[in-house]
Amino acid sequence: MASNTSPSIDLSSYRDQHFKGTRAEQDKLLRLSTTLYVGNLSFFTTEEQIYELFSKCGDIRRIIMGLDKYKKTPCGFCFVEYYTRPDAENCLRYVNGTRLDDRIVRTDWDAGFIEGRQYGRGKTGGQVRDEYRTDYDAGRGGYGKIIQQKIGTEVPAFLR
Repeated sequence: MASNTSPSIDLSSYRDQHFKGTRAEQDKLLRLSTTLYVGNLSFFTTEEQIYELFSKCGDIRRIIMGLDKYKKTPCGFCFVEYYTRPDAENCLRYVNGTRLDDRIVRTDWDAGFIEGRQYGRGKTGGQVRDEYRTDYDAGRGGYGKIIQQKIGTEVPAFLR
């Protein structure tokens, strides 16, 4: 029997290392999920902008913005939960890889939002990948946090 899925909506190899359960349980949840992880957002992208783009694929149940766990400011990711799996699949097909706020958005399946996951997991409160970034990225707060600490730069007030 042929599958109705396309490569753009298949499960990726990424798995949440903090998932509480077995790999098989996580895979099952991912195959049934209506929730997407959205990455590579600008720190300045608003919930309204996300809603405008992602609602083109279907009705959104909720959007959970990713926040710096200390400053409670956006830190470049979110979760988008649809009401139905086909709407979430359309999002993976048509929104993944598009430009939002001058950045290429990445989407992937998520096993389902659990309270507390909206906070960055890096030592400094944001995303781990932003701590080790060595390039300057104005949309994500300038240089990576470790570089900022080493060279003593502070994020300018107008970028916070």
